[in-house]
Amino acid sequence: MNKSDFFYDLPEELIAQTPLEPRDSSKMMVLSKENDNIFHKHFYDVCDYLNKGDTLILNNTRVLPARIYGVKEETGAVVEFLLLNQLENDVWEALAGPGKRAKVGTVFSFGEGILKCEVTEVLENGNRIIKFSYDKNDNFFNILDKVGQMPLPHYITEELQDKERYQTVYSKELGSAAAPTAGLHFTNEILEKLRAKGVNIGYVTLHVGLGTFRPVKAEKIEDHKMHTEHYHLPKETAELIINTKKAGGRVIAVGTTSCRTLESVATFCGEIKEDDRNTDIFIYPGYKFKCIDGLITNFHLPESTLIMLVSAFYGYEKTLKAYKTAVDEKYRFFSFGDCMMIL
Repeated sequence: MNKSDFFYDLPEELIAQTPLEPRDSSKMMVLSKENDNIFHKHFYDVCDYLNKGDTLILNNTRVLPARIYGVKEETGAVVEFLLLNQLENDVWEALAGPGKRAKVGTVFSFGEGILKCEVTEVLENGNRIIKFSYDKNDNFFNILDKVGQMPLPHYITEELQDKERYQTVYSKELGSAAAPTAGLHFTNEILEKLRAKGVNIGYVTLHVGLGTFRPVKAEKIEDHKMHTEHYHLPKETAELIINTKKAGGRVIAVGTTSCRTLESVATFCGEIKEDDRNTDIFIYPGYKFKCIDGLITNFHLPESTLIMLVSAFYGYEKTLKAYKTAVDEKYRFFSFGDCMMIL
């Protein structure tokens, strides 16, 4: 298949710039793998579609406020850094812009001096290695929380008023460059309601990399090289999934990241069990799913690996029809947008 097979027309005004309040008030398109029916609901209806004994798998990663603005100590020039990977305690790989201001040996100050960094190396790809210094009585991540901003996707141009709205209510494990956005619709009340109904909740961790926004450049999608991300499937979640399947329940992935975690484990291990490793799994039409029975996911960018994953699960033609319907019905798209549930 070609990249252009996954293109659709999206009016710019349908790209959600801000999150809805409350979280569960977003629209939810309900779809079935068995037929072509399309139902228009809201996320607060989600409990109606899940049965006692079903299991929801949520990604509990937490987004780093990884965008920081430093002032060059010599000149006062401002440089934006985007933290990518923690290499050791206070040493990070980062994007820097404008790069010409971030030469080796240059020192930058953040938050009126509570954090400083020195550029120690420029990599071949232009990324910088930077070493931070700060008051050792403090914690680096506490300081980052004060000086950093959420690394919102490029298509969101409005400022986010509340940083927690780009985190799920169950986020726990710090390390993502982007939120697992299907989870943004959940409230603590919905989770309680689901548990009371007998729906199981299990957690995985996949730290979302910036590669999730990298466009597919290859015309033939099979030629696309997927980015690598790290995941952890805990023993208790693996056991929950196995027991759910044995009892005839459904395993529903919340988001493409949870889906990719479960399908990676099933592919690499040949079964569902505790696992911790990097994955570059690329799911597109023709892929045979090995674990999940349902998927909750937002509406994704045209020609992205994410719409390809949805097409693999729901069917190519049905997916494009659902997206056209979403445009016609003025659904909100992308990270702060509405969602679909495929069962």
